[in-house]
Amino acid sequence: MGARADRWRAALILTVTRRCNLRCAYCPTVKDGVPDLSADDARRAIDLFRARYGGGDIKLFGGEPLLRPDIVEAVLTHVSDVSDVSVYLSTNGTRFEPAILDLLRAHPRVTLTLSIDGAARDHDGLRRPLPGEAPSFAAIERWLPELLGLPRFVVTQTIAPSTAARAAANFRSLRAMGIGRFNLLPGYYLPWSATQLAALEQSFSAIAADFEAAWNAGERLYLRNLFVSAPTPFFNTGFVVDADRTIHPSNLVLAEAVGPRTVVGTLDDPPSAEALAEAAARVPALLAEVYTPDVLASTAAVDRVLTRLCDRLYPAYFRARTARGTAAARVSGAA
Repeated sequence: MGARADRWRAALILTVTRRCNLRCAYCPTVKDGVPDLSADDARRAIDLFRARYGGGDIKLFGGEPLLRPDIVEAVLTHVSDVSDVSVYLSTNGTRFEPAILDLLRAHPRVTLTLSIDGAARDHDGLRRPLPGEAPSFAAIERWLPELLGLPRFVVTQTIAPSTAARAAANFRSLRAMGIGRFNLLPGYYLPWSATQLAALEQSFSAIAADFEAAWNAGERLYLRNLFVSAPTPFFNTGFVVDADRTIHPSNLVLAEAVGPRTVVGTLDDPPSAEALAEAAARVPALLAEVYTPDVLASTAAVDRVLTRLCDRLYPAYFRARTARGTAAARVSGAA
């Protein structure tokens, strides 16, 4: 898994905006108080990332990045002819419109990650809209047929402690909507009771059984968790440019009570690669300062449950991949 962890760190994380039109019950990030990133600064960050840090993945986060589609478009256009960059766009799905879908179709290498909690009851129960905003599940449902046609579309199923017992049912609800590419995200940096952790374990066992059955039947069902590794749960490590142009080793800067403690430079005065790596190594200790011991213990426990799910699924995944390769070779030979 070491190479995968290295690949995870080779990332530019752009906080397009801190603003968000939802206040999800489990989200640990601060939403206000910082101006949006400009398109010029987004392009400048990309050029700096490629020149000084060797390039890699570009991840567009927020807040809700599609509150600023102009910046998203500026990023995609800037890297459209660059072969050493992959772009990931995360969204809550409430700001889709035809122009945005046209933009995504024009850039088929972009991986769109849509965050959904499951069926409407749980999703809308946890995704608290700001005044004037409609419940978000209906907005997602409206655009889902077109989203399913995108070549790189993944759904992050978020799982709060209160919905852990229904995580398998919510997973099956999402599959019934035609979704076949998943990332599972249990709520980190939250207190979980022993009962909720046991419910998560049971739900993940049922989800694992669904994956195994699908793969045994030759179905292509994807789980991103099998292919990524990160130094810290939830928060991304890399070359992080916040919306105010400051540079950080992790988007832990978005957490409440962190403040300026992770700043290592600005776009005008960027850190060396060595200084960024040294700052990244200090992030775990900073987590221990920011969060209480019970929350950190819950986070570690939740992460172990997710790790056990992945460890269980690796053998089945590799068997299915080998079977597909054998079947493809037979078809090729017959031709």
